Amino acid sequence: MIDYSQLIDELSRTALKPWAEVLPAQIEHNLSHQRYGDLAQWLAAFDALPSLSPSTYTLKSEVSIGNADDCSAQQKEILEQCLRKLIPWRKGPFQLFGIHIDTEWRSDWKWERLLPHIAPLKNRTILDVGCGNGYHCWRMLGEGAKRVIGIDPSPRFIVQFHMIKKYLNQLAVDILPVGIQELPDNLSAFDTTFSMGVLYHRRSPMDHLRQLRSTLRPGGELILETLIIEGELGQSLVPEGRYAQMNNVWFLPSAPTLISWLQKCGFDNVRYVGSDATSVNEQRATDWMTFQSLENFLDQDNPQLTVEGHPAPLRGIFVARRKS
Repeated sequence: MIDYSQLIDELSRTALKPWAEVLPAQIEHNLSHQRYGDLAQWLAAFDALPSLSPSTYTLKSEVSIGNADDCSAQQKEILEQCLRKLIPWRKGPFQLFGIHIDTEWRSDWKWERLLPHIAPLKNRTILDVGCGNGYHCWRMLGEGAKRVIGIDPSPRFIVQFHMIKKYLNQLAVDILPVGIQELPDNLSAFDTTFSMGVLYHRRSPMDHLRQLRSTLRPGGELILETLIIEGELGQSLVPEGRYAQMNNVWFLPSAPTLISWLQKCGFDNVRYVGSDATSVNEQRATDWMTFQSLENFLDQDNPQLTVEGHPAPLRGIFVARRKS
């Protein structure tokens, strides 16, 4: 089972105490076997992981833990069987004791794009909103962060993260099974907050931006990565149906529009640092994500469009500061 007692005790002695007080009830509710029928088998896979001691680890590019020589052939086989019970693996890549987890996303590419534009993470307390299985949380820690907390409501991602952390349990990184709407108001506790791939899933983007602002200390930095469109101030795409086969995409603003939203929601020093069209080499089906992926969501005759006829995915990166 996943034990959060040490983290809750740690948070209760920090500015995050108001959150620590409600976390036990949130965790119990959000990791409920009654709500998630597959959770029992995912936790069984977690419990079946072999006990191994990595001789080395690195939190760069491919998050890598241990070498093949750190385990027997039988232990490696059991480890891979357990990891595969959590397919699909979306964010990565990871390497565990010689097993390469080739995830759907080359999340390292996104990280390398944004890293030159943000404040150094050394000794910072960081929140990663909608963090998935925590790949980017590990990269934040690799940049010298003091403490990293990710939040994501998906139990599958939570268990995937803990399968990795089992072998690096001493490190100051955790993921909690909550959404941003469950955080107490006006925490004002984090030096840096990341929101990557979340904004377009929110029915009210303004509320999301205000929630992000409330997590930051005055002067803290927001890194926002989201789908955008080419366009002028005031323009946004609001798909009437699906977007790239996703049925929960609400708003894709232009870059000038999103800058305006950020300023209206209490941020200054807002910078749009660039955008990249998502390629089928960055998001694709693999042996660890065996379902349809980006190539299936684009118009086969014109890959500049989605199958619904919308502009193909363009992901923009924005950096902003909470006003002091």
